[in-house]
Amino acid sequence: MTGSYGRGLLHLAAAVDQVGVFDAERYVELVRLAESGGLDFVTLDGRFGWAESDPGTVLSRVAPATRRIGLVPVVAAPPEAVAHLDRVSGGRAGWWSEEPGPAEVLFPVRVADATEEAARRPAARYADVALVRAASSAQAALVRDELRSQAREFGRDPETLRVLVSLMVDLGDGERAAEPGHGGGGPRQTVQGPLYRGGPVDLAELIASWHGEGATDGFHLVPAEPRRDLERLVNGTVALLQHRGLFRTFYPGSTLREHLGLARSMTNEVKGLFI
Repeated sequence: MTGSYGRGLLHLAAAVDQVGVFDAERYVELVRLAESGGLDFVTLDGRFGWAESDPGTVLSRVAPATRRIGLVPVVAAPPEAVAHLDRVSGGRAGWWSEEPGPAEVLFPVRVADATEEAARRPAARYADVALVRAASSAQAALVRDELRSQAREFGRDPETLRVLVSLMVDLGDGERAAEPGHGGGGPRQTVQGPLYRGGPVDLAELIASWHGEGATDGFHLVPAEPRRDLERLVNGTVALLQHRGLFRTFYPGSTLREHLGLARSMTNEVKGLFI
C-alpha cells in the first residue's frame, strides 16, 4: 500500500516522557493511546530524573497491557533489562542507548540519535533507526542522504535504515493555524531543538510534505505536554494521515521489526550502539 506521494507509508513514533511521574499506570494509559493510533513505537527517556526505576523496567510493566506497539527505553544501563523487555513484549523492544560498546545479546531494533556529525557514521553502520533533529525538510534530506550513503559504504542496503525526524510538538493551539515559522513554514529552532507549535491539521500537512519530498522516512514526535498533545496527535494528526492513505490503520505484524518493515535480525551480536 502506498500513499498519495508514492513513497509508501510513513513511520511514526512518539515520546511518552512525563517528568516526575513514576506510576507505571500513567504510562500504560499513554502507550495504549499511542497504540490506538498505530504508532510504530514509543520511547521513554531515563534521563528525566528516574529515582525509583529505570525506563526498561517501567516498559516491562507496560508490555503486558499492550499488544503491538514497539517499546524503546532510552537507557545507559547494562542491556539485560532491554533483553527482558523484548521477551515479555514478544519482540517489540528496541534499544536507544548511549553505551558504545558491543553487547552479546540480541536487540531486534537499534535506535541512535544521528543529529550530530560525529554520530552519523556509527548510526549508518549499526542502527536500524536513526533520529535526526532538523528544522527544515532540506536539512533533514541532507542528513538522510548522508546516512544512506554511509550505510552503503559499510556494505549495508540503505533501505534497511529508517531515518526519522525527531521533532518537539506543542499542540496547545488546537485547530488554530500554526504560528509563523512553525507549521507551513517549518518548525522553529529553539535551544531545546526544533519545535512545531500549532494545530494537528497543520502538523499533518508538515509531516506529509516532508515525507513526500523524500526528506524523511517518518517522525519521532516529542509532545510538549504529553497527555494533551499525544491525544491531539493520535485523534487529529494521525487520523488525517490515515485518511490520506499515508499511515497504517492496523498493525500488519506483531514485532517492532515488522512495524518498521525490516527483515528479522540474524545475529545475536550487536556490534555497536551509539547516540
